[in-house]
Amino acid sequence: MKVSVIGAGNVGATVANVVAHGNFAKEVVLLDIKDGVAEGKALDIWQTAAINSYSTTTVGVTNDYAATANSDVTVITSGVPRKPGMSRDDLIGINAKIVKSVTENVVKHSPNTIIIIVANPLDVMSYCAYLTAKLPSNKVFGMAGILDTARYRAFLATEIGVSPRDIQAVLMGGHGDTMVPLPRYTTVSGIPVTEFVGEERLDAIVERTKKGGGELVKLMGTSAWYAPGAAAAQMVETICKDEKRIFPCCAWLDGQYGMKDIYLGVPVLLGKNGIEKILELDLNEEEMEMMNTSAGHVRGVMKVLDDMKLF
Repeated sequence: MKVSVIGAGNVGATVANVVAHGNFAKEVVLLDIKDGVAEGKALDIWQTAAINSYSTTTVGVTNDYAATANSDVTVITSGVPRKPGMSRDDLIGINAKIVKSVTENVVKHSPNTIIIIVANPLDVMSYCAYLTAKLPSNKVFGMAGILDTARYRAFLATEIGVSPRDIQAVLMGGHGDTMVPLPRYTTVSGIPVTEFVGEERLDAIVERTKKGGGELVKLMGTSAWYAPGAAAAQMVETICKDEKRIFPCCAWLDGQYGMKDIYLGVPVLLGKNGIEKILELDLNEEEMEMMNTSAGHVRGVMKVLDDMKLF
């Protein structure tokens, strides 16, 4: 399997590093527009192969999309990261043009690739890539829910004092402050999370999760990269190994949850064909109301993209 990662910044380099260490791909190509950056990071990663006992080769290139030809999976991380005081929506004017150009080049050389979007604002950049790629929607989708649930599970693990490996959770909706955590579907080794955490503390953890990205921007002055990179790499592994795992991903809805023509976070079955099935949970009235609110926000940002007349 061949995997290409577009954008050799912190997130892209982390994706390439985690994928390489997973040893399930034959080659990882890391591409960036800055001379030498992708080459240097790819070489640095490759030099860990002997230490960490894996065989996946990593190759770095500067703006040479021919090197990405025939990629099975492509991860697009290109774009400007958030700065303090910046919302994800502030990024759309800059990042839409970047994602459109990158997607055009990717599809030109890998017309059958599966595209995973990591660039923000995530939901709308997935929409941008879908309009550009003209591929089936099951082959163009975004990484969001895995990262959001990872943050949620990490906060819960700290609160309860257990391993995050034992916590299972689902989050839906847009990636950002309108995401929809679902405590009703959150368990610790199969035990409802409400057996461990009171309502007030659980609400506080949910709110912290919604603002998880912003918390890290305030601390570091830029967007996170370890967890987003690992989340995207987990999606790549699931696809390459055809694991048929269920993850929350940013997917194109065509009637599911009563919504059409929108990218939104929902649980999906991931395998070698990309999104092989969208799972429809039986949401209660309150949960569905939150989903509709989140969808309304996403549609508002989608309209900003539509009004840019890029397509």
